[in-house]
Amino acid sequence: MKKIWLVIIGVVVLLGVLVLAGCSSEGTPSNGGNVNVALNSQQQGVWVNGEGKVTVVPDVAILTLGIESQESAVADAQTKASEAMDKVMQSLKAQGIADKDIQTQYFNISQITNWYDNKEEVTGYRVTNTVTIKVRDVEKAGTVIDAVVVAGGDMTRINGINFTVDEPAPYYVQARELAITHATAKAKELAEKTGIKLGKVTYITESSNNYGPIYRNYVMSDSALAVPAITTPVSIGQLEITATVQIAYEID
Repeated sequence: MKKIWLVIIGVVVLLGVLVLAGCSSEGTPSNGGNVNVALNSQQQGVWVNGEGKVTVVPDVAILTLGIESQESAVADAQTKASEAMDKVMQSLKAQGIADKDIQTQYFNISQITNWYDNKEEVTGYRVTNTVTIKVRDVEKAGTVIDAVVVAGGDMTRINGINFTVDEPAPYYVQARELAITHATAKAKELAEKTGIKLGKVTYITESSNNYGPIYRNYVMSDSALAVPAITTPVSIGQLEITATVQIAYEID
């Protein structure tokens, strides 16, 4: 009887070993060393992209301007720069620019050097003070530039201007709706041409591209006139706000 029981136990153990050998360590059946992986559901069905564009007239101008002073002594350079910037600030407020729409962007004091007999000598100092201005009455951008030039004189530096929209969100909504309409139309066309039936939407994603601002550069040379003969012409142009969507449908 003991021998019979030993034989039975041995068979059970052998069967257990064979079963375990046929499974992976995670309990997944082995199939010749290959693992069966289910396809991602997002890779199935009908996938389409749609784009929507909305053209907008800018309602805000962003000016980058400042003062640059150069003197042999750092104190003199800083004093002249401060006096000129004070005049610029007064001119901006006279044009209706609020304090909240004026922000210091850059301030720097640097040495001006020259090489003589293989030696670097300090010949002076340069003070640069740059601010960013938001002009909410976009039509006044040219007038504001002229006022700054008069106030700052030859130390004036107008580094650039760009136009934007103060409240772009509603335009992004319009662009997104157009993108969805475009994508839906493409999906229906594909279904009609291929003889399939669209099912429910299984995936959707959206991205709103930054609209392309319009830039203008203005640089005032040392020979700039103290009083401009005419108002600086500024072309506002248009902006394009774009939204893109990607939609996936099941196939019924």
